Amino acid sequence: MSVNVATQPPATETNPETLGWMRGFPPAPNRTITFQDGSFRSFPELRWAWSNVRQLVPTVNVWRGAGPASVLPRADHDIGAVASTTMDGRPMTFANMLEETYTDGIAVLHRGKLIYERYFGALKPHKPHIAMSVTKSFTGTLAGILIAEGKIDPQAPVTEYVPELKASAFGDVRVHEAMDMTTGLAYTEIYTDKNSAVWSLRRANGMAPIPPDYEGATNIFDFLIAQKKQGEHGKAFAYKTVNSDVLAWIIRRASGMTLSDLLSERIWQPMGAEEDAHYHVDRIGTESGGGGLSTTLRDLARFGEMIRNHGRCNGRQIVPSSVIDDIARGGDPKKFKPAGYTTLPGASYRNQWWVTHNAHGAYMARGVHGQGIYIDPKAEMVIARYASHPVAGNAANDPVTLPAYMALAKELMAGG
Repeated sequence: MSVNVATQPPATETNPETLGWMRGFPPAPNRTITFQDGSFRSFPELRWAWSNVRQLVPTVNVWRGAGPASVLPRADHDIGAVASTTMDGRPMTFANMLEETYTDGIAVLHRGKLIYERYFGALKPHKPHIAMSVTKSFTGTLAGILIAEGKIDPQAPVTEYVPELKASAFGDVRVHEAMDMTTGLAYTEIYTDKNSAVWSLRRANGMAPIPPDYEGATNIFDFLIAQKKQGEHGKAFAYKTVNSDVLAWIIRRASGMTLSDLLSERIWQPMGAEEDAHYHVDRIGTESGGGGLSTTLRDLARFGEMIRNHGRCNGRQIVPSSVIDDIARGGDPKKFKPAGYTTLPGASYRNQWWVTHNAHGAYMARGVHGQGIYIDPKAEMVIARYASHPVAGNAANDPVTLPAYMALAKELMAGG
């Protein structure tokens, strides 16, 4: 399903609230969105779907615990007029950037204070929105905690934890190669090609319907065991979600816990999350560690701020600071470069995070259709953003969002 954003109506004309998707008892047939017919992935239907995943597929809760939510102090600052120039040379304001990139919600923290928070479309402050591949950075952070505790050895073979993968492409992969996505796999991840392996992964993890004559895997574990090798491991970065799901399998084995219980116990409860999160699950109840998490916007911002503060949040050291330092240092830009991300020159990938190596040392969690956490240590700024862009790949967002984020960072540093 290839989408040309130039031919799509603007965000204001595709607002799911004004279009009336899923309104009425029952909704009108031409306003009904379902999982089985695949309409939840179509545009503009997805502008409703990404804020209502629980009405479409099975999910499992990430409990916030019984304690109070951690305080997010407010210092409102209208940054909508902050000016930037897009990568293709167009003038832009922060507010226009939000509209042009189909933003559903944005929260900006500066020095730990919430200075800007806006919601659009179907998203509300209390509603979870799917994080897509931002989920990977949660998986990488959980793995980092277990590594720091000696429960996972990053140099160990993957098969030390998951012997079932011995005959698969992961049979000779080391844990750190899966974490950094430097594996050599035949698997492909081309969102616009229905024959790409990512669509088989979606069928396996519960995020695409299974056709009547389908003979592929119908759960995550079976899909991972069937992966084939192509090329050498450890040589070059290639963005492939199966690495994250293998890492999630290792985490489950090393901790003896489900991903949802581990995230609840190690991050969501001690962080003082405001609301429960949830993962979508496959047909045997397994969470998608590569793209299945949904959270509220403010809780996404809390997580980002905890990472910026070297793992501290709510008066506690939640993640060892060594884990954050390892992420922020980044991976090898030489291994990253062949992947051809023109909007991320000089970047790298480390422990399921994207590291810019820019002048501010910014690093990011990123997901299709515009999901993201942007952490700028120099500017002491965190941006949490949910979106429902018609184009899946972030190459459609980056030329507008990344210059806007840097311009805002400089404005905040200047005291503007």
